[in-house]
Amino acid sequence: IDRAAALVLAHSGLEKRRVLEFAPYGYDERQYCSPGFDLAVGSFQRSCWGTFPEYHTSADNLDFIRPEHLATSFRLISQILDVIEGNAVYRNISPYGEPQLGKRGLYNSTGGATLAHATRMGLLWVLNLSDGKHSLLDIAERSGLAFGTILEAADRLRDAGLLEAVAAT
Repeated sequence: IDRAAALVLAHSGLEKRRVLEFAPYGYDERQYCSPGFDLAVGSFQRSCWGTFPEYHTSADNLDFIRPEHLATSFRLISQILDVIEGNAVYRNISPYGEPQLGKRGLYNSTGGATLAHATRMGLLWVLNLSDGKHSLLDIAERSGLAFGTILEAADRLRDAGLLEAVAAT
């Protein structure tokens, strides 16, 4: 989930974003990550614990919450869940060189490029790294492309008979 969150945040367009490493100090979620529980719990927040004077005081109130920030958080968390649910491992069933994508309706056969650059690159990255070991999340991280672009490419390649699913992750 950390990798999914980092990927979504990297493509979010937000200027201020970061993923903090776990530390057993400073926030309530650390209790769930204690050795006796060891639950994979994290925080998704705009303001880090202890960075505003009202934190854990009676002055902490709902006036700090803005609807537009809740909407952004909802959108990002939904995208993180989409990555987790859509992640899978595929095998390229035509791995010896690049197959003809134009005759399969995946690439322009002649003339100017009408497919978006990211779409074309998504197809090529998925074909190249679908070795039965790399997940779609691995491919998105390596390529620098958004997960949705990679997932769409995998779907198109699978539908064209060029990929087979190995496993969901």
